[in-house]
Amino acid sequence: MKRIIAVILFFTAFAFAQQLDLTRPQNYMLHRVSSTDPTGGNADNRQVSPGQTLAVMDVDGPGEITHIWFTIADWEQYHLKRIVLRMYWDGEATPSVETPIGDFFGLGLGDYHPWQSKVLSVGSDKALNCFFAMPFAKHARITVTNEGERKIDALYFNIDYRSYTQPLPSDTLYFHAQYRQAQPNHGWSNQWKDNGDPLVNSKKNLDGKDNYVWLEATGRGHFVGVTMSVLQNQDGWWGEGDDMFFIDGEQKPSIVGTGSEDYFLGAWDFGGHPFSYESYGAPVVGDERAGGRSSVYRFHLDSPIPFTKSLRATIEHGHANVRSDNFYSVTYWYQTEPHAAFPPLPPVEQRLPALQPTGGPGNTAAIAK
Repeated sequence: MKRIIAVILFFTAFAFAQQLDLTRPQNYMLHRVSSTDPTGGNADNRQVSPGQTLAVMDVDGPGEITHIWFTIADWEQYHLKRIVLRMYWDGEATPSVETPIGDFFGLGLGDYHPWQSKVLSVGSDKALNCFFAMPFAKHARITVTNEGERKIDALYFNIDYRSYTQPLPSDTLYFHAQYRQAQPNHGWSNQWKDNGDPLVNSKKNLDGKDNYVWLEATGRGHFVGVTMSVLQNQDGWWGEGDDMFFIDGEQKPSIVGTGSEDYFLGAWDFGGHPFSYESYGAPVVGDERAGGRSSVYRFHLDSPIPFTKSLRATIEHGHANVRSDNFYSVTYWYQTEPHAAFPPLPPVEQRLPALQPTGGPGNTAAIAK
């Protein structure tokens, strides 16, 4: 019987890949925490002052979050980069999720745009939705911190979760999400003219040295995807970089791609057109010039990338890391606890997208931030 329960709960960790049998009784009770007005009035939101941390969820387990929805009324520019979302499982001291709230929902450039996938989406107008399954054995705590200079006038939220009568299996994998950025990436040269420059194409990169790092994790788990946004500091196509995954301490990657747009399952510079599908897409496709902005995503829902000891997930910034564009990313994965320490979240002013004076095509030292 315990084996049957373990199998059921393992698959609920990928609820997005499983259709509930609606003809059968369900073995959970559904709950919701929300910003509803406790008096029964219509003030169904919370205000969050500068510097304040608001706990939007604080419940005991065993249970599993199945859906999170936010919408925000905040008139400060780039508030999506200034507001920080954190999630803690089972009383841990450091969060398993730590990211600016916009980046978590694929809005890494600090602006709203609608897009949809099976696990994350932004609906009209400014509706932030997450359908990743998030199990917890003892406790779940989710916080929102306002690191801006202005008050959040209205934070609305609904978080749906299941409570279970049986404990989770001891080998349950927990949801994690981590923010990283490079503003800018440091290309090895700015003396190139275009992507076909022999200076660039003759450069070799077999070991991933100086790649942009999406994630470094230790423990046992699997990588399920990444959202990434790019602000170009240089002209030309930003996406000649290959993805490289180093599993369980590999010195050379066992998974290597053929180009950035290929990893995100597009082709040929995305054809210059945005698209958004269930597991992959490029909902923002900018001009191929300094100042161009793009946002992309890839979810490995068909085959998450397993690791038993460690994972280093990376991508080149231009072929062999020649380009110096800005990258902002969030990775999503499941693993056993405890997790490795996250890199410190950059100070809020350093998270705001800004052109950098890197030199190279289309860039001069006089570019204003």
